[in-house]
Amino acid sequence: MRFINSLRALAIVSACTFAAPVFAQAPGQAPAQAPLALDKLTPAQIALGKEVVMLSGIYRTFNAFVPSAMQQIYNTVTPTRPEIRKDLEDTLKSLLPEYEKRTDEMVDHTAKLFAAALPEADLKATVTFFKSDAGKKYVEMQPRVIDQMVVAVDDWNRKLTGEIMDRARAEMKKKGKDM
Repeated sequence: MRFINSLRALAIVSACTFAAPVFAQAPGQAPAQAPLALDKLTPAQIALGKEVVMLSGIYRTFNAFVPSAMQQIYNTVTPTRPEIRKDLEDTLKSLLPEYEKRTDEMVDHTAKLFAAALPEADLKATVTFFKSDAGKKYVEMQPRVIDQMVVAVDDWNRKLTGEIMDRARAEMKKKGKDM
């Protein structure tokens, strides 16, 4: 359940981050923002970006993906091949350390994204914030707030969708069309 909440939180953050430019553009237009230039970063910028990723707790998001992928493989294979459950479980457990190291790939990529998105002075200020008592408290409380935010967003989205559906039905009925 915790992993699902983490994925939902990641989806919400991603949606909020990427949806605004999409909705701001006219239909058929290309996205307003160009991809971040990751090829001209200095090692110092990348190091600061990585510090932001680690200190902010963003890296925690990636930690759940490998075990989840393995669980998904297990859940997909074993219903049709119950005789290999134990061997598959043992195999996946043995592969876990190898693939957990792969989360560093996303940490490094995300570090480059931060490094490309913020000037070095802002990266330094961000690192300073996350090293401060307030920054540490922010990171500590973040999972609790995000978990509760996900629940609230799910509820809000369900209610909003229902209201829009009811309203659309009523408007369509005025046009003589049933939905």
